[in-house]
Amino acid sequence: MATTTSLVDQARAALTDFGGTLIGPSDGSYDEERAVYNAMIDRRPALIAQCTTPADVAAVIGFARQAGADIAIRGGGHNGGGLGTVDDGVVIDLSPMKSIDIDEAGGTVRVGGGCTWGEVDAATHEVGMAVPCGIIGTTGVGGLTLGGGIGHLARNYGLTIDNLLEAEVVLADGSIVRASADEHPDLFWALRGGGGNFGVVTTFTFRMRPVSIVQAGPTFWAIEDSEAVLTAYRDFIVAAPRELNGWFAFVTVPPVPVFPEELHGRKAAAIVWCHNGSEEQAAADMQPMLDAAEPLLHAVGPMPFPVLNGFFDGLYPKGHQWYWRADFVRELSDAAIAEHAKFGAAMPTGQSTMHLYPIDGAVHDVGSGDTAFNYRDVTWAQVIVGVDPDPALAGTLKQWTIDYFDALHPHSAGGAYVNFMMDEGQERVQATYRDNYDRLAKVKAQYDPDNTFHINQNIRPAA
Repeated sequence: MATTTSLVDQARAALTDFGGTLIGPSDGSYDEERAVYNAMIDRRPALIAQCTTPADVAAVIGFARQAGADIAIRGGGHNGGGLGTVDDGVVIDLSPMKSIDIDEAGGTVRVGGGCTWGEVDAATHEVGMAVPCGIIGTTGVGGLTLGGGIGHLARNYGLTIDNLLEAEVVLADGSIVRASADEHPDLFWALRGGGGNFGVVTTFTFRMRPVSIVQAGPTFWAIEDSEAVLTAYRDFIVAAPRELNGWFAFVTVPPVPVFPEELHGRKAAAIVWCHNGSEEQAAADMQPMLDAAEPLLHAVGPMPFPVLNGFFDGLYPKGHQWYWRADFVRELSDAAIAEHAKFGAAMPTGQSTMHLYPIDGAVHDVGSGDTAFNYRDVTWAQVIVGVDPDPALAGTLKQWTIDYFDALHPHSAGGAYVNFMMDEGQERVQATYRDNYDRLAKVKAQYDPDNTFHINQNIRPAA
């Protein structure tokens, strides 16, 4: 293996037609460019290759393979486990690839692999449309999509992958292919939930949905009412109209002017709502939850969808400490609710939280074997995160998250949403894909037999 400096020099000598920027440890921008969203991840790649075209990506893959260097793929850099970077290896950074091309007549949008969802939301909103995505605008399009894509519009229009029509992919051998229902269908199946295991996706083509102004915002309840709220919520959300999405959270009310000052810093049970309908219908559809316990605040009103999807961007900026644990959940038993209430009341910092994202409605219209994303028979994706800007609290954040997870895991369906997983081992990856794993391993063997792309929730090539 070449030294860090010589690897950079080799890249600059070898990649003579490279159209982007090659960054190494001696460059002034290196520390800024190597940083990812989660500040608990502090890795030092030998080379960061900021690519501008699929040809750039192919050239870097070929160079890294010849040099024997590990490859990490980074779009938005949000990956919780820090799998968009690697010590002493090569980071293929897609952030310069920002194209967004809308076909209004066809109802589609073609998006570069370096885009964030906030950028896509802004473009599609201009034509009164949206692509089902996540809940934070700074999230990268690529990582969220390839993991599945759970968010505000899932009950109404399915996962992000259920709205993916085509992907342009640079394979491990440097070839560039299109994957769709008609071209490379096995690869297209695997990309929809299988993560970055099969190649580097440089563009995505999505179906847009009619979403413009939504009825959205949070409802807060006293933390002491958590059990009552969760008990009502578990039955309410599965019976709610598909136009209504509401994910449950334990939160500390942030000290921002939009919320009353007397609530600032107060721990609460919450639901974050998104209703793709009229104000009157939204009010009627939400009312049963407001009757479950007296809210501290019900702050729902009309807002552009991009505003909702960027609602948490300021609360969770890049550079904070994050520790994640996640599970899929089929049922919320009384015993599980009691554990939730216990740990929700013990959140260690103001940004630490637990979310339950609904997985039903349109998500259940697609079979568990129809895409790589397997857990379509569950009700929620649960994520527990310890968050704070202070590195000194890293141990506290990790311990609360692990203790919370350990208490709730026996009540789970097994497996987890890959976008919420840390580096948790091969057994956990296999549990996440269940009986889809063997098919994924065969697709991996066809498209990446040497496991070139292994800095991820890795699917190993079938023998």
